[in-house]
Amino acid sequence: MKYIAKKCGVRFQPPAIILIYDNETEGKSRQRIMPVRNFSKFSDCTRAAEQLKNNPRHKSYLEQVSLKQLEKLFIFLRGYLQGQSLAETMEQIQRETTIDPEEDLNKLDDKELAKRKSIMDELFEKNQKRKDDPSFVYDVEVEFPQDEQLLSCSWDTESADEF
Repeated sequence: MKYIAKKCGVRFQPPAIILIYDNETEGKSRQRIMPVRNFSKFSDCTRAAEQLKNNPRHKSYLEQVSLKQLEKLFIFLRGYLQGQSLAETMEQIQRETTIDPEEDLNKLDDKELAKRKSIMDELFEKNQKRKDDPSFVYDVEVEFPQDEQLLSCSWDTESADEF
């Protein structure tokens, strides 16, 4: 059977992930409630999302739902269990999914660095221009204005005399 995911959400009491999908064979829209068991405010959201996505009972339904989206839903659930409001949890997710250009990445541990790199890769893929994009232009040439200060560098002219 082929399932097309339309919406994905989280229910807090009792904890569950809810998927609204279309069943291609029947042509009907349906709702699937997947209970979240053994999840606490200390649980790892990435691991919980992977376990749910790879669960044989839910695997065919969650094929089109990205692991990142499931992870965010589990972060919302963990925030609720920690007593945070939705606004606080959304702010936390925003902080974790954006890159601060002033942050020194050399001071991060391996896990945090890998997370930041995956965010950068995702942003690159999203902004990348491909050949099949309508705004793609092949062989773009751009002339940058010459700055007077750059042209009058003393070290460059002195080294030319030595040769």
